[in-house]
Amino acid sequence: MIFACFFKALSQISDPRFRKVLMLGIGLTLVLLIAATAAFLMLIQWLAGDTTEVWLIGEVQWLDDLLGWTGFLAMFVLSIFLMVPVASAITSMFLDEVAQAVEDRHYPNLPPATRVSLWDATRDTVNFLGVLVGANLLALVLYAFVPPLMLFIFWGMNGYLLGHEYFQLAAMRRVGRTKARELRKANRGTIWLAGILMAVPLSIPLVNLLIPILGAATFTHVFHGLKNRTA
Repeated sequence: MIFACFFKALSQISDPRFRKVLMLGIGLTLVLLIAATAAFLMLIQWLAGDTTEVWLIGEVQWLDDLLGWTGFLAMFVLSIFLMVPVASAITSMFLDEVAQAVEDRHYPNLPPATRVSLWDATRDTVNFLGVLVGANLLALVLYAFVPPLMLFIFWGMNGYLLGHEYFQLAAMRRVGRTKARELRKANRGTIWLAGILMAVPLSIPLVNLLIPILGAATFTHVFHGLKNRTA
């Protein structure tokens, strides 16, 4: 069932509503990362000042430049690492439109879905962003201790998080937050495996930016499949 759902989602990737959400997510992510980098560099510049006093050496004029370039490189590397989780979280604010596009095409006889309010969407996005970024930063420590398992940790962890988020998003439009949580817990194995299928392409540059869209579409199909199975 999981692969059938994925290929249905993939066949709809050219849908204009999919492209709209993709562009919104990437655009807002770039703005956020650029703003964070600029704020970080300004903080370093303010802390370093024009000159820095070094013990036994005296005033060092160039240390603030060194700190600035080091900070820029650190933020650049961190931005590359965080691009996908941040894009996934921000894009999740608009994934209701992706789910609706899937249902319009594949489930046209359904009654209107319950729209998620802007407040709930923003709150869920902030929570998801915090968990996703925090988990991936924590995983960096695990990667250092068990490098051979790095990809498996990445896939397993992000698969769980993506499955949790995207299934909840798809389900609560139709059955509400509480029932969606119950359905997710009753099918956690299937949902985790589907999430891992979404997480594997996260390792592929550029392709990984499509994952929030494909994830929302795939889990819309997964939800309807599981719901019909338990009905």
